Amino acid sequence: MKKLFDDLSFKISKQTTKQYSTSFSLGILALSSKIRNPIYAIYGYVRLADEIVDSFHGFDKEKLLSRFRDDTFLALEEKISLNPIMQAFQETVSQYEIDHELIKQFLRSMEMDLHKIDYNSELYKEYILGSAEVVGLMCLHIFVNGDKAEFERLKPSAMILGSAFQKVNFLRDMKDDYDVLGRTYFPNVDIKAFDNQVKLEIENEITNEFQLALEGIKKLPTSSRFGVYLAYRYYLSLFKKIKKTSATKMINQRIRISNSKKISLMMGSYVEYKMLSI
Repeated sequence: MKKLFDDLSFKISKQTTKQYSTSFSLGILALSSKIRNPIYAIYGYVRLADEIVDSFHGFDKEKLLSRFRDDTFLALEEKISLNPIMQAFQETVSQYEIDHELIKQFLRSMEMDLHKIDYNSELYKEYILGSAEVVGLMCLHIFVNGDKAEFERLKPSAMILGSAFQKVNFLRDMKDDYDVLGRTYFPNVDIKAFDNQVKLEIENEITNEFQLALEGIKKLPTSSRFGVYLAYRYYLSLFKKIKKTSATKMINQRIRISNSKKISLMMGSYVEYKMLSI
């Protein structure tokens, strides 16, 4: 029965999420059980693409990503894939009528990671749109259960939240991105000249986005609001830790939040969520 394969596909997407991200796994657990599987499916899909460009050294990444792209749209057209992660993703895209343009924009950003790019402001915006904002929009389709009017109302806030998360990732991963992958994403920033003033300018931009994004979280359906708020609190905690770290230290070590701290943060966030009636 195909249902067995579908169930297996979502289980594999769930396991992929747990294997790669404690923070996202905790956040998804805070969502309504009805929408967890499709969110696992989206995470599994984007994680697989990310692995191609970030981890598969010694292989032809361009060929692998091109094949991944072709497999994606073939699965969406035929409504089936023998790849369990791709199968869970296409089922989710079909059920929630996720715009295929969002997928194309995401894959475009993955393609950008295959090349050494000197990011100017426009390319920086394009990369953040495809690598983070559109992933948030895919999730938003699920959160609003296909309600197009509600999707449009919440779309700007979802994009801002995705942008804030990604910029925090850029700061957190600055050392590894540069040393291992040879990438720097912030426009007109020479990592060798990265100092506290440059860092502060980036942080001010992120602070503003966090403030705007919180207002959007408050408008989400109750089925997804706490889960997204928990992810927001995790990234805010990480961001605060980054702000306390000097620019010199930032480019020499990766900033982390321990798993025990993540669990503590989850419990504290629930109390805060209830008290503030978010």
